[in-house]
Amino acid sequence: MIAFVRGQVASIRPTETVLDVGGVGLQLHCTPSTTAELRVGNEAQLAASLVVREDSLTLYGFGTDDERTVFELLQTASGVGPRLAQAMLSVHTPDDLRRAVAAEDLVALTKVPGIGKKGAQRIVIELKDKLGAASSTAGAQPQLNGAAPRGGWQDQVRTALLGLGWSARDADAAVEQVAPMAAENGHTADVSSLLKAALRTLAKS
Repeated sequence: MIAFVRGQVASIRPTETVLDVGGVGLQLHCTPSTTAELRVGNEAQLAASLVVREDSLTLYGFGTDDERTVFELLQTASGVGPRLAQAMLSVHTPDDLRRAVAAEDLVALTKVPGIGKKGAQRIVIELKDKLGAASSTAGAQPQLNGAAPRGGWQDQVRTALLGLGWSARDADAAVEQVAPMAAENGHTADVSSLLKAALRTLAKS
């Protein structure tokens, strides 16, 4: 089992990063909140979860051990694979998910693309006794020396949203919603921050 990966950040995209670990570039799929705290050239340590399939080995990286734990617990629910689990953690923090499951808040759960009412009900039933209670610190993200990639933010944010399961129509609408924020920041616009803002916009819709 791979518990964590530590190395120099070689590249960053809104939902993935590559860490140079002893001369080997390891690609890790991450939530926008994790990549937003990374900076190319700096060393970072990410909690990791290796998903093994017949035709692939995929690493997922997290800013906290708690986020990784919730990621793995989510996959014990029927119909929840690693991509959907990552999408859930992209829309909600670990504690938000704990509160939603504990309160049987189907509305909050169905804000995640790919989760319908029946799927949300199933998640509540199967995970209510597994996720535990929310705490004030469990979902907190540490500072990981971060700055997300810049340039062509519209395409990057749109691609990331599509990869997380949102429709092209929803992705385009979210990009339009956060455009004023990008305009305000000008050349300092941060793609991962814009992606998080877009996800918040979609979650409210």
